[in-house]
Amino acid sequence: MPPRTLALNVPRLRRNLLKWYRLHRRDLPWRRTSDPYRIWISEIMLQQTRVAAVIPYYERFLRLFPHPAALASAPEKELLAAWAGLGYYSRARNLQKAARTIVDLARFPSDYSALLELPGVGAYTAAAVASIAFGRPHAVLDGNVARVLSRLTAQPGDIRSPNARIELQKFAGALLHPKRPGEFNQALMELGATICVPKKPLCPHCPLHLDCQARIRGLENQLPVARVRPNAGREEKQILVIEKNRKLLLRKRSSDAERLAGFWELPDRDQVPGATAIRGPLARFRHTIVHTTYLVEVYKADLHRVPNGLQWLAKQDLVEFPLSTITKKALARLKELTEVIA
Repeated sequence: MPPRTLALNVPRLRRNLLKWYRLHRRDLPWRRTSDPYRIWISEIMLQQTRVAAVIPYYERFLRLFPHPAALASAPEKELLAAWAGLGYYSRARNLQKAARTIVDLARFPSDYSALLELPGVGAYTAAAVASIAFGRPHAVLDGNVARVLSRLTAQPGDIRSPNARIELQKFAGALLHPKRPGEFNQALMELGATICVPKKPLCPHCPLHLDCQARIRGLENQLPVARVRPNAGREEKQILVIEKNRKLLLRKRSSDAERLAGFWELPDRDQVPGATAIRGPLARFRHTIVHTTYLVEVYKADLHRVPNGLQWLAKQDLVEFPLSTITKKALARLKELTEVIA
């Protein structure tokens, strides 16, 4: 057992955390099932995405793809349309690759090492699915858990460093309830999401306050050490809305090397050199992707000859196509403008 764990009353910690979780856990749809497929889908969706944003996507996604075979055979257009808005679209493609592997196996893998073989599944996701769906004793270490454990042990330094992550993973394994690993993992994650939050943790309501070294030392607002965020870049983007006979001119991102490959979008101004009668900007908005903020201006234009790489799509059929978020925002702004003028 790691030295930091020896100073803690582990049985009391486990008991208090599970009691708190059973009383205060949020009622989330993936907590109402033991189906490994549904648990796996939720864990992938929750990567880099807030719980409130995930819930409607999760429910709609499972209506469309209720089992691995349905996901494995889905056309890419339908898959991306179901995922549109969640971002990090490689997650959706890896889900489908993994679903095809699961179909070939004729079962959902229950072993941690087998789960790690699935595309897009790393150590955290494998531990989460193995423990929650199959009761396997594997401790999770996501951002919420790392924050809880760093405060519990007054872990100094950057918890993202490899050495700190190794130490925290060992600590998580030592604390894990051997008979209720899935419930214990979820309890730690819930604690980090609702009580042991990044700023101004709610220590008086924490079931671990008797053991928390950061609270005892008055360091709960200083730990974990704040990381330095990279400066966000800024780019200007001018996009064109070109309409003809109730059709819009759009571009499909087709290269796997491109971000949002497979998605349709309004063309940039420099992608339509033959555009004429350019009017606007009719709308302006900002959109951030990872560390880049785009300052978007929307123009209307005409076109006599369609350049290669662009295609007319009927406006009533757009719901069937995965559209980029910038394109959705631009069309929504123009619709609002039209309604105001009318």
